[in-house]
Amino acid sequence: MTRKQLVMIKGTKSGLVLRLDDQCAYSELMSELEQKVRDEALEGTTEIQLHLGNRYCTDEQVKELINCVQKSPHLRVTKVQSDVIRVEECNRLIKENQSETYVGIVRSGQVVKADGDLVIIGDVNPNGKAIANGNIFVLGRLKGIAHAGAGGNRDSVIAASWLEATHLMIADKVETMTDELTVLSERPEMECAYIHRNGFIAIDRLQELRILRPNLSTFKGGS
Repeated sequence: MTRKQLVMIKGTKSGLVLRLDDQCAYSELMSELEQKVRDEALEGTTEIQLHLGNRYCTDEQVKELINCVQKSPHLRVTKVQSDVIRVEECNRLIKENQSETYVGIVRSGQVVKADGDLVIIGDVNPNGKAIANGNIFVLGRLKGIAHAGAGGNRDSVIAASWLEATHLMIADKVETMTDELTVLSERPEMECAYIHRNGFIAIDRLQELRILRPNLSTFKGGS
């Protein structure tokens, strides 16, 4: 009976990928990994990516795997990929995918925040501020400041029934409405702001959002 390989090697343009079996005992995996990295076929300076699959590894075990590979002087681990997410990361993703609704006027000096998407049913007055780690949707006039993707998500968008904000921020990008934007329609009615592929914030018609960000739609019903 042929023994199952616990470490599969795949070549890529950027180096080698070592896919580690996620069902065997950790000690067995380490033993085979030590043998593989001593293989003469891996001679020459090579960048290595480790794929852990569904195996949960502690920080110490990840370090041990990296050190095992890098005992060979010509091998260097550039990436460790895992399909397992920790509880903290899972909770963060849940929060970011939730939406919070604020009903009323965001007045001057007031700040409304959300961990995920933020829906405001009302106006955001000048010097009022809306901040969200996800998207911002204003069912009213956005005349103040909006910061979507505050946690770094560059795919976040800002949409409003009437978009005339003083400042738009998405992730680390900032745009003042006095500046000439990449795409700007004649009327600020039913528009959205997003980071264009050129790296700058652009404004387009709200109808284009389904093309610009198709992943925004999660609706499962209908026919």
